[in-house]
Amino acid sequence: MSNRNNLNSADMSGSGSPTWWLVFLRELNELWMGGKAPVLLLIFSVLLGIMTYVMASNSELSLIPPQEMTYETLKAAIAVGLFISLIIGADSISGERERATLESLLLTPTSRRQIVFGKFLAGVSPWPVAYLIAIPYMKVLSQGNEVFAAAVPWGALTGTLLAPAFTAMGMLASFWSNSNKTSLFTGLGLYVLFLLPSQLPGRAQTGQMGSLLQQVNPIASTNHFLSKILVNNRTFEEWWPWLVAPAALALLLYGLLFLWAAPDLRLEGGKAGKFWTKLGRLIGVSVIAGMMLVWSAAPVAAQESSVLYQDLQITIDMEHQMVKAGDHIIYNTTVTNSGTETSAPLCLAMNIINLDAAGDIVDPEDWSPQRTQYVDGLAAGQSVTHSWRVNAILDGDYLIYMVVIPEPPGQEATSLPVASSGIHLVVTPFTKLNPGGVLPYAIGGPLVLILGIVLLYRMRRRKIDMGESTEES
Repeated sequence: MSNRNNLNSADMSGSGSPTWWLVFLRELNELWMGGKAPVLLLIFSVLLGIMTYVMASNSELSLIPPQEMTYETLKAAIAVGLFISLIIGADSISGERERATLESLLLTPTSRRQIVFGKFLAGVSPWPVAYLIAIPYMKVLSQGNEVFAAAVPWGALTGTLLAPAFTAMGMLASFWSNSNKTSLFTGLGLYVLFLLPSQLPGRAQTGQMGSLLQQVNPIASTNHFLSKILVNNRTFEEWWPWLVAPAALALLLYGLLFLWAAPDLRLEGGKAGKFWTKLGRLIGVSVIAGMMLVWSAAPVAAQESSVLYQDLQITIDMEHQMVKAGDHIIYNTTVTNSGTETSAPLCLAMNIINLDAAGDIVDPEDWSPQRTQYVDGLAAGQSVTHSWRVNAILDGDYLIYMVVIPEPPGQEATSLPVASSGIHLVVTPFTKLNPGGVLPYAIGGPLVLILGIVLLYRMRRRKIDMGESTEES
């Protein structure tokens, strides 16, 4: 404590530098030389390396499209980066209270807002390093695909939009807490609350209430924006409204932190505790009520009125295939209109069934980059051919078949789908020890960070020893 107080007095009595800059340098030194940020980043690197290697070894990198692999890695990197920012922000003020070092800082003849601003800047500093750690993993998983060039700037933009906001959120929790236990628990609760919309059942996410909840939640809306831009190749002009929620959250939190909370920073926490308690209860009740409403929403019953029948045929140029896990097959389908009139618009859908009753259920979206294709309509006697790719992700015994679905003529009508013959696909097990060169990154990243932590510790130890020798002399 005495060393910290001496540092405070020495820093704040310095030259004409603004107070926020001196606080920033002091907090930066404490955060990095003290080891808190390097340890959190080391854990982040280990988790990211494990996740990346598991994804690569299970899918052999070629099974899931590079766009999806890169997006999933970026999404995980942003999620963990936000958690680190929140944790560091939650410790920034309540930690000083617990260590009894806040009083000397408050005695500095400067505005409270400058103190909070300096702490805020230091709390944001781990995010750029965390993102730089994630870039090599995205590079190797992108497999040379052009998605990497788009993922890096979009990830930097969206992450930089959210990470400082979550640091401010953690600082607000720390501002009104007298102990780290309270602020960290509050921060963890807020983080889980923001992650809840992504854990809703699929039907709830696509319903009216679920879609609204996804769009107003900053993490969910950011993930949705990135998936559309990186995976579906959509444009920014189409999906920029999904960035409104994170931008609004950031502005709201900055206003609360710097305009309202910062001027009243004091030695004891707990200001406006009743207000935040009531607000927290209101938010909790609203979230629970909203989730119950979403989950209880019953699907609209289908009304059968008239059935559209059309004389369509679909054939496949493959009957059976045996491949290893990690390989892929490409086959072609031909749809023919054998009727005397032009057909309605058609949808071609791929389905994959696991023939082993004890096996896992297959999600065709994981096995093929394009599960459906569409045709505007076929004239009488006309045919159309489509090409399909299936990635053999898991070993087992499968049947692939296609379905042609004519568009119903109205809201109160339906149509009769036409199924094809099946492709009997047998996938034999095959695993690589080092898929796609991921293993060097998964092992090397944490080792480099460990080396950096050791060097920082030695530098800190040497600085302390030099300070003690100076005092003795």
